[in-house]
Amino acid sequence: MSALTGLVVGSQVGRSDLQAAADKLVQTGLFSKVNYNFETRTGVVVTYHVTESPRITAYFDNIPWFADTELADAIRKRLPFFDGTLPEAGGAVDQAAEALKESIASHGMQVTVEHEVTGNPIGDGNVQLFKVEGPSLRIEKLEFSEASLLSSKTVQQRLSEIVGKPYSRMAIDVFLTEAIRPVYLRKGCLHPKLGPPEIRLTGNPHQKLPDQVPVFVPIDPGPVYYWKGVHWTGNATVSEFTLSADVGLKPGGVAEGMEIEAGWDRVREEFGRHGYLDAKVDAVPSFDESAHTVSYSVSIHEGPQYRFGKMVLTGLSPTAEKKLQGAWPIPPGDIFDKAKYEEVLTKLQLHEEQIFGDLPLHYEKVGHWLQPDPKTGTVDVLLDFQ
Repeated sequence: MSALTGLVVGSQVGRSDLQAAADKLVQTGLFSKVNYNFETRTGVVVTYHVTESPRITAYFDNIPWFADTELADAIRKRLPFFDGTLPEAGGAVDQAAEALKESIASHGMQVTVEHEVTGNPIGDGNVQLFKVEGPSLRIEKLEFSEASLLSSKTVQQRLSEIVGKPYSRMAIDVFLTEAIRPVYLRKGCLHPKLGPPEIRLTGNPHQKLPDQVPVFVPIDPGPVYYWKGVHWTGNATVSEFTLSADVGLKPGGVAEGMEIEAGWDRVREEFGRHGYLDAKVDAVPSFDESAHTVSYSVSIHEGPQYRFGKMVLTGLSPTAEKKLQGAWPIPPGDIFDKAKYEEVLTKLQLHEEQIFGDLPLHYEKVGHWLQPDPKTGTVDVLLDFQ
């Protein structure tokens, strides 16, 4: 860290130099807080007390000419502490971008390297994404180590989303997460390893890359897991029996990942029927790798229970308002059943005659909002007919 301060042992310093060094530490972005104290002995002994900034993974988007390890090494020559992560902003990130630019330029390519914080396409949180402006590469084809994927109609239908488009590691990873990962989750492969994507070219390696590049994705499906069950806590309103039935998976059956996620949605909907609009479902899996089973510990945080307050309508005639008020299924003061509210929305969008009969109407869409008030325990419904 001493190198980051710019201070040199044996040099003359004053208080302003010590403060300037502290400022330099902050400007790197590596530290959110920097304080210091010093003692005067035969010289000045200064101690910097720092709080590190959160770091996020460095992610290389459209730099296919080099392996990730090469790019990381290029950054490490400039920033020896680089461990694959960087702060969200600051001088360290700018220096990393400059190091990448210089490394690419040493191979005869002049590009501009940009960086931005964006969502992680293969996990939680954010990444520090580096991308180049300049060369325009497109994805010629996408191949997988599992040939069966190319025979899947679902995969074939979605390949046009990525093939022929500009080369982007981010775009490929998003495609793998959204289009390929569900294929394996439905089979009970809950930990498929998808990628990282590789460019596989033949011919003279010193020649300029073609405008279109083939992308190969290694895939390891991992084992198939079987459903063991759920342990529930925090559910004061709805029974374990009902919640387990909402999840829908049977012990001993294949643990279909997409069904598991849909099951948690159904659990949230169940609490919505009882007026718990803010209910949280915290599901933590436990894997038995020897038996290839998965069980879940699920904590329910119900939150406040809401009752229906009032309905505010805009864009309707007085006659139409009366029709809608008459068809509204939840009396004021009753527990707000979110499922009934959504049934009304469906009728308004697709079967308006079930509410308005033959009354002539002139709306194309309905804006809809819930306005909960935790202090009063009521929720108002706002509908805007446009």
